[in-house]
Amino acid sequence: MLDKLKAYNLQDIGYDTVDANLVLGHHADERDYTPAALILKDLGIESVRLLTNNPAKMEHLGRLGIQLAERMPMEATITDANVHYLFTKIARMNHSFDLVPAHYQQIE
Repeated sequence: MLDKLKAYNLQDIGYDTVDANLVLGHHADERDYTPAALILKDLGIESVRLLTNNPAKMEHLGRLGIQLAERMPMEATITDANVHYLFTKIARMNHSFDLVPAHYQQIE
């Protein structure tokens, strides 16, 4: 948790979310979906409708034996405060967002 706070501090001074994690000696995304897959299997659930924009999450769950029945994208409202974060997710982590130009705000 302390490193997560340090990553936020790095983002406040200009690092993107990926570089902040890398500077702290972490991978861009270290989440492990094994516990989720094990819980789903224990409940007898073999496929899911997944709310995500993250293709790595879909691939990871698939490798763990959870079939993806449907990916339901999450919408994001783009603001001055999150535009760089969202574009980092798209450009560096291959996230899939359906971004509508009307949502953009001018960034100076």
